[in-house]
Amino acid sequence: MTKLIRNINFPADLRKFKKEDLKQISGELRDELIDVVSETGGHLGAGLGVVELTVALHYVFDTPKDKLVWDVSHQCYPHKIITGRKDRIKTLRKGGGLSGFTKRSESEYDPFGAAHSSTSISSTLGMAVAKRLSNNNNNVVAVIGDGAMSAGMAYEAMNNAGALKSKLIVILNDNDMSIAKPVGAMSKYLTRLLSGKLYFSLRETVKMVISAFSKRFSQKAGKAEDLLRGIVTGGTLFSELGFYYVGPIDGHDVDNLVQIFENVKNSNHEGPILIHVRTQKGKGYKPAEQSGDKYHGVSKFDIATGEQSKAKSNAPSYTKVFAETLIKHAEQDTKIIGITGAMPSGTGLNLFEKKFPDRTFDVGIAEQHAVTFAAGLATEGYKPYAAIYSTFLQRAYDQVVHDVAIQSLPVRFAIDRAGLVGADGPTHAGSFDITYLTTLPNFVVMAASDESELVKMINTSVHINDRPSAFRYPRGNGTGVSLPPINELLEIGKGKVVQEGKKAAILNFGTRLEECKKASEILSKRGIDITIIDARFAKPLDEKLIMETANNHEVLITIEEGSVGGFGSHVMQFLSERGVFDKGLKFRSMVLPDIFIDQDTPEKMYEKAGLDSLSIASKIHETLNSNIVLAKNKNKISS
Repeated sequence: MTKLIRNINFPADLRKFKKEDLKQISGELRDELIDVVSETGGHLGAGLGVVELTVALHYVFDTPKDKLVWDVSHQCYPHKIITGRKDRIKTLRKGGGLSGFTKRSESEYDPFGAAHSSTSISSTLGMAVAKRLSNNNNNVVAVIGDGAMSAGMAYEAMNNAGALKSKLIVILNDNDMSIAKPVGAMSKYLTRLLSGKLYFSLRETVKMVISAFSKRFSQKAGKAEDLLRGIVTGGTLFSELGFYYVGPIDGHDVDNLVQIFENVKNSNHEGPILIHVRTQKGKGYKPAEQSGDKYHGVSKFDIATGEQSKAKSNAPSYTKVFAETLIKHAEQDTKIIGITGAMPSGTGLNLFEKKFPDRTFDVGIAEQHAVTFAAGLATEGYKPYAAIYSTFLQRAYDQVVHDVAIQSLPVRFAIDRAGLVGADGPTHAGSFDITYLTTLPNFVVMAASDESELVKMINTSVHINDRPSAFRYPRGNGTGVSLPPINELLEIGKGKVVQEGKKAAILNFGTRLEECKKASEILSKRGIDITIIDARFAKPLDEKLIMETANNHEVLITIEEGSVGGFGSHVMQFLSERGVFDKGLKFRSMVLPDIFIDQDTPEKMYEKAGLDSLSIASKIHETLNSNIVLAKNKNKISS
């Protein structure tokens, strides 16, 4: 059998086929997806679940003229395969290759970039209004998952869309919790009626259903009406928000999807429409279907067995160290609470939940709520740990400021995925938390240089009961050092001298410490011995140690895995207030560059950022040999 997908490079090619071919095309697309991700790794389960949906959407709608936005876009790999990127698809998530998410600069078929959830309805509403203002009648479609619907932003957007009565189509991709259960052929019939351009009145639809049955089938007709009402009940909330609700629909029946999409596309309905589609995450690949996480995110794997090839390490992951340490504390302290936003396994709180199910709260994709929820717990004497990725905590910054910091509530923030994260690229990079947290008064901000330090920081945070605190740590494994007991604490605001040298000193904040040590080895071969300090705290600073270091060295370098405005900026502000620079100290701050760094291996990303050992050694060498003299301007400044 000739593979039809070989002839599909763009959606226009797809539309040349008959509807009867779409099942075969969907099957071939699913096989292609499995083959690709087996080599690249990435988000497989979500893509497998939307194969038929992807085919149907591009078959019916005139993309890219019609705008199609994928929320989060974990599920966008099939979309990329049939939108002109098939020849590059095996570069997915690699350096210089395709992004693992939709990306505007990558393709005209990606009208909106996404990697965080719940942005699709807001963005497509903006597009819809823009089209209306421009007298453009093209369609705008948002695909959003049921998980993403838990975020408040989705409802804010729906509320606005309903009020504006804009022409907007929202596909609710329900792959976990059913709002109303599909019932086979009858469901298909009813959804066709519901989506038909003539039947946008619920009362008229009920009448139509009833009239379709003869009197001798009156009992069945009554059941049909009840069934219809049951189906539509799931859409009541959407209806109240101003959406016309269609569904639920079998998201793996490509023929039915096409018919419904055509009906909706051709309808004269004024206002937004929500189409409720039921799908199965991991559909069509048994290892994914049988896996607990449905192969949400996978490394390279063997197609035949589904076995993933994960790099083995003797050192535990930072995430696991956090979880196991918190469990030890929770065994002794019943006030400790674990909170996450739809990431129990990603943050390690799934392990915590096994031990303390009543003290673990997964609030869904709702970081704003998670933070204020934690604040409420803190007011009652509990010790909440909000385990949230750095990049996701950005979404709750107002709550961190208003609900936690201003009130000095002892919420503990366990900030995972700190620094550059590799294949997920800039959307998931923890680049800004040092900056946005250290700017807040009365906040304790820590960064672990290894897993041993992480344990000490968790231990310390347990006893910080008068203000908020945060500790950050990266994705991946630690260094393999031994772990201290849970009673070993840090003195708040005190750093540690790792090694002593002359002339130049490094103030390190975070896991670049190992690279600092490597840089020291490079410099020692040139006869340069340096001091290395593990700062541990960006706030409060170890002012005494910093002053001693500044006074006893010609060069002082700060290093951090974060943007400008963070640790280095605070050190520089402190030293400037003390007049240290007036005495000739050569100071440099090494931070992430003022760009968004595309995906690659973390090692290569840090090389691009200039935070690897060679870059550190070069910076120290250059600064030591710098002979910049500031000439005093003797001329009077004219007023």
